[in-house]
Amino acid sequence: MRQPTLIVTRLIGALLVCWVALAARAGTGDYLLGAGDLVRVSVFGYPDMTADVRVDDAGAIRYALVGTLQVAGHSTREVETTIAQRLTDGGYIRSPQVSVLVTEYLSQKVAVMGQVAKPGQYALTQRSKVLDLLAEAGGVVTGIAADTATLLRADGSKTEISLFDLFQGNPEQNAVMSPGDTLYVPRAPQFYVYGEVQRPGTYRLERSMTVSQAISAGGGLTPRGTERHTTVKRRDAQGKEIIVSVRGADQLKPDDVLFVKEALF
Repeated sequence: MRQPTLIVTRLIGALLVCWVALAARAGTGDYLLGAGDLVRVSVFGYPDMTADVRVDDAGAIRYALVGTLQVAGHSTREVETTIAQRLTDGGYIRSPQVSVLVTEYLSQKVAVMGQVAKPGQYALTQRSKVLDLLAEAGGVVTGIAADTATLLRADGSKTEISLFDLFQGNPEQNAVMSPGDTLYVPRAPQFYVYGEVQRPGTYRLERSMTVSQAISAGGGLTPRGTERHTTVKRRDAQGKEIIVSVRGADQLKPDDVLFVKEALF
């Protein structure tokens, strides 16, 4: 009775190994190994062959009974197949079940720059998306970050990402990032308000912000202030500074200087 039980146990164990390997691949996709990555190699039924090995600068690993194996540019699935083949060809193990899991992703990186809590370079897994990298970078700086970000691809192409739509759950804005990409979150556009408002100063320019809303952001009118004859100083398409009369429903533009006048009576 022991032999059937042993066979069933080994079969269940084999299925578990396959399930773990498939689950890992579902998370990493076809991630290609590179120098600096740390991988855990194991063979089912041979716990003494489990080893954590790092890919060296030449793109290779050294593993028991296999020796040196070039892995850079190959997926974990390809490495599993190669190791299993070498163990079989060498007469060491018959039909080995090999698992290769990436435990540290260091070879492929992206940069997250601009108005985030922790700008810098971050290790990339195969399915890392914009939202994942923003989370690793500590999120955007509230009140300072713009509503849009720029995804600069390694090939030089650019994609504008609406952070507003991204945080609302729009999957189209949550692009998959690739090695060498840079995600840049700029500072939000600003406007300036002075004159007869409670709190003159510099403020974040919200989307479709009107003159009346800008005055409210500045604490509202003083007892002597009025929205009538309000003006905005801005630069035209040629960069020349102009003064424009505006009304409460008019929208402001980035870097506008809003002047609220005193009521005459």
